[in-house]
Amino acid sequence: MDKFDAMETFVRIVEKGSLTGAASALDTSLPTVVRILASLERHLGVKLLHRTTRRIRLTEEGALYLDRCRVILSATHEAEETLISREAELRGNLTVGASVLFGRRYVAPVVNDFLRRHPKVNIDLRFGDRVLNLDEEHVDVAVRIAHLKDSSLVAIPVGQVRRVICATQQYLRSNGIPKVPDDIRKHRCVRHTGLAPRSEWHFRVGRRNVSIPIISRVSCNEIDSSLSACIDGLGLGMFLSYQVAPLRKSGRLKYVLEQFEPEPIPVHVVYTHSTLLSNRMHAFVDECVEKLRQTRFD
Repeated sequence: MDKFDAMETFVRIVEKGSLTGAASALDTSLPTVVRILASLERHLGVKLLHRTTRRIRLTEEGALYLDRCRVILSATHEAEETLISREAELRGNLTVGASVLFGRRYVAPVVNDFLRRHPKVNIDLRFGDRVLNLDEEHVDVAVRIAHLKDSSLVAIPVGQVRRVICATQQYLRSNGIPKVPDDIRKHRCVRHTGLAPRSEWHFRVGRRNVSIPIISRVSCNEIDSSLSACIDGLGLGMFLSYQVAPLRKSGRLKYVLEQFEPEPIPVHVVYTHSTLLSNRMHAFVDECVEKLRQTRFD
């Protein structure tokens, strides 16, 4: 039994959800897939899958083995590719993730420049406002705006963003400009739930972090609608600086309470420790880091 072939077959069975699907993906016969799986389970001395006529389900041992197989196969494929393409033109596929607005404004231009210079590289952009699991969702590189806690990630700092309070000039003329964080209690607010899951905003007063309850005139989990409500004068809004920088520059929104802003949030380019960098990934990470470090996000 070829262990690498067996691992590849097992991973494909899980990904395709059936032995038949795996056989098709591997361009082999169903009996061959059945034989390889049986040999693998016999070699390991454990059952990897529960199989019925309708579906397959991983056993506990199968789930553990699947994780290790993916790491080993990924490292093997990347090692082969690195040696083969060491002196060759960059080619192959990358998957890159980021939040929607940040990705559109800052990551997409980096990707477009990279692709223009490397015509044999293809990039799948995954923009979304939930945190992607790089291993499970097969994402090679991502840009994260957060205080990172995941030790499985290699994180390269590229900058930081501020949490800013803003409103329209008309709203501030009608309702007054807050001078200290406690003044927020008297104002109507637009709450973007991606940044403020609870009805409170955080500030830095001297050396203390303080939380102030807010009156949410409107709460929204989507950034464009939250910005629209703030622009329409429905209240004060808290946003990340890059989200509102063009609106501030154009005069549509005005920042307040800048001296009480909480600690900035770092921006990192990340990938997993288990990822062996191919030439194309190494080149893209280097370029992404360099260009983002040259960019102001406020």
